[in-house]
Amino acid sequence: MADNYWDNYWRERKSRRRFLGGALATGAGASALALVGCGDDDDDGGDSLATPTAGAQATATPVDPLAGAKKGGVYKIDAAGDPPTLDPYGNISFLTKGAAAAHYSRLYMYKAGPGIAYGSVRPTPDAAQSAEASPDGMKWTVKLKPNVKFHNLAPVNGRAMTTEDLKVSWERANSATSTNKPSAAMPVDKVEFPDASTMVFTMSKPSAVFLDVLADSNIFYIMPKEAFATSGGFDPAKMMIGSGPWVWNKYEPSVKWLRDRNPAWHNGGTAGAPFFDQVETSIIPEYANRLAQFLAGNTDSSDVNADDLPSLIKQLPNARIEARTGPTLSFTFFDPEAIASGFAKDPRVRQAISMSYDRDALMELGYNVKKLRDAGLKVETKWHNLIPAGETAWWVDPTGPEMGDAGKYFKYNPTEAKALLSAAGFPSGLETTFQYTANRYGKLFNDIAEAMIAYQTAVGVKSTTDVQDYSSKYITQTFLGNFKGIAFGYETPFPEAGSYLTRFFTDNPTNHSRINDPAMLKIAQDAASEVSEEKRKALFVQAQKLNAEKMFYIPNVAGAGTGWTASQANIRNATEFVTKAYGGYAETVPFRWKG
Repeated sequence: MADNYWDNYWRERKSRRRFLGGALATGAGASALALVGCGDDDDDGGDSLATPTAGAQATATPVDPLAGAKKGGVYKIDAAGDPPTLDPYGNISFLTKGAAAAHYSRLYMYKAGPGIAYGSVRPTPDAAQSAEASPDGMKWTVKLKPNVKFHNLAPVNGRAMTTEDLKVSWERANSATSTNKPSAAMPVDKVEFPDASTMVFTMSKPSAVFLDVLADSNIFYIMPKEAFATSGGFDPAKMMIGSGPWVWNKYEPSVKWLRDRNPAWHNGGTAGAPFFDQVETSIIPEYANRLAQFLAGNTDSSDVNADDLPSLIKQLPNARIEARTGPTLSFTFFDPEAIASGFAKDPRVRQAISMSYDRDALMELGYNVKKLRDAGLKVETKWHNLIPAGETAWWVDPTGPEMGDAGKYFKYNPTEAKALLSAAGFPSGLETTFQYTANRYGKLFNDIAEAMIAYQTAVGVKSTTDVQDYSSKYITQTFLGNFKGIAFGYETPFPEAGSYLTRFFTDNPTNHSRINDPAMLKIAQDAASEVSEEKRKALFVQAQKLNAEKMFYIPNVAGAGTGWTASQANIRNATEFVTKAYGGYAETVPFRWKG
């Protein structure tokens, strides 16, 4: 094997009490690394790098995923736009968090690689060397790796990371201005820093998600103390200096990012990852232009709409295609005042709006299901629940028997929707504002948003449409609950499913509708501390059923169908290394190369 980092692929699940030097190996979830027409996201327990040898008594032979790795070259990819700020604690945009993963380390990250489906990635140490819990689960002691160095850029100049950096980063992450507080995701009473390499968390109760919170690319990035210095430091809203795999070179807004290989990356191992000398990310807002650049060979990887997939395969038959199902939740939500005392206070209004949507038709509109199936491709058509369809271990099928009577509120029934509106006091319908962003998520999202307006209107929910700029209004105002009426958007793809409940129903800045429901709050809190997977599953089922009954948040199908990413034929590990949320620059890109 190339280095010890990969040895843990074929270790069995470790005890919950101690996690040292590698990933948690679980059998949950199947491969989402499917090539076109073969594979899905069902739970097949596949989690091995082994390949069978010939013969009646064949044995598994490990395959080194880095065998033959070549260093050098530029990896050319694209982005749909500029982040609202470069400071990962300054906003919640996916563009900011994705960029942060390239430059800043976390204590833990998610382990990607062959045989590990994006839906079953588990925490592995990043800047941390180990994390050990006390027998009662009330205290966690995290030790730093001794070889973590910040980038060799002024004013940090390649110095070693210490708990001074952890302390200021933790304080910033939990400050009043931070939108993704780690303390909101797990029950932390206090954090102490007894020496230069140790961080001790004292909990108010045991946490089932401790390592996931540390690994989540939404939450806790380690920034050098110079990022918070009043003098002699640097402005994290203008550049990024961390200890991650990629070093800041240049950022030209609306043009491109350039990031250089970090030769001192602590996770590079003996193989010396990252392998590319540089990553060039071109900022191309229009999807048609991104596709054209990929087809012309000017970029190495790009997302592809379902409509364009058959022609792309004909034009580039050797392209490597990754298929994945439903990692990103889309949902309708209401402004906090409307939920508390306005038109959406009565759950029958919210149920009616949900029943106004023909989810099968929206799925066809967004994912071109019939055409792709006629072309011989396997396409999933699962619907999102409160937990997205890609979270196969925790998701409950809205059309299945497990939902009970609550499942009817997902079904298209305009007649019943009108009756519910009338019973709620709106016999002639109601008027409001419907808002979404149309300049960041792409054609699929925009098409479904426009169709939703027509469905709502048909049952009597008439709206003025407010199509918003992503950076200046949607992600900085509407997504945080600062709007009036109805909104439609994507939710952050959390690596840990309980984070959906935490965000939606606890007291935090990103509880979009400021839902204050005691039953949902208790489920969210119980799920965060329940260490039994069976009991935790039951809590997730309960949460999805109760939300369906009340429709505090209305799940939709954008993001639920099969999504596609294409890479040029010479990109190695393009489909073998995938992850979810925003950690790709650290969890997948360093282990790719051109062959």
